[in-house]
Amino acid sequence: MNLTLEGGKNLVRTLKNKLTNVTDVDVGVCPPFVFLKDLCEILRGSPIIVGAQNMHWEKNGAYTGEVSGLMIKEVGCTHVIIGHSERRTIFGETNTIINSKLKAVFDIGLKPIFCIGERLEERESRKTNKVVETQLREGLTNLSSAQIGQLTIAYEPVWAIGTGITATPAQAGEVHSFIRNFLIKEYGNNIACKIRIQYGGSVKPDNVRELLIQPEVDGALVGGASLDAGTFISIVLTATKQ
Repeated sequence: MNLTLEGGKNLVRTLKNKLTNVTDVDVGVCPPFVFLKDLCEILRGSPIIVGAQNMHWEKNGAYTGEVSGLMIKEVGCTHVIIGHSERRTIFGETNTIINSKLKAVFDIGLKPIFCIGERLEERESRKTNKVVETQLREGLTNLSSAQIGQLTIAYEPVWAIGTGITATPAQAGEVHSFIRNFLIKEYGNNIACKIRIQYGGSVKPDNVRELLIQPEVDGALVGGASLDAGTFISIVLTATKQ
């Protein structure tokens, strides 16, 4: 929940101008709902993907204050973040709710960025793998293999989001490997290898390279660092060198 409309326009215009020739990595932005239409129009025809930060699981109805997937698709979005840690911790979204949203995303024809991750107390009590597996298993209930193969999964340890604390590359790599192995076991190697697994949690220009060289880290879900065009561009250009 950051920037003004003009600030958002300036940000994406800069990204569009500076990243025109970047073709070996995918780049996307996920603005607040009220900015989506304007920023989609600016980025139309560019390689930069536009996604929403959330959506409701119903297509329409008496859900005052909510936004449906049909609405965000109509204005030009192709992606949507589902289950971000702040949706889970602040707004009480359960694995069941997130599963309903994922089903709705695929039904509408959008592409989900499905977020999972543990809280600090869960890591300290060595429950990371159990928490992550439960979020995966319950979040992906009754999705087809074809749908699973279209996922982007973002591992974002809650204790590292907006805190300035980043999981070490080894910690991130360990959980990413656990996620990949879970996917292989449940859906087979062919499906599992199609899925991108991003790391999210205080990603910055000075730590992104060490994170991205981990074997199972396929990209980054960038938070606060994406609000400054120069900082975000630096992260993207670092990713192109991996």
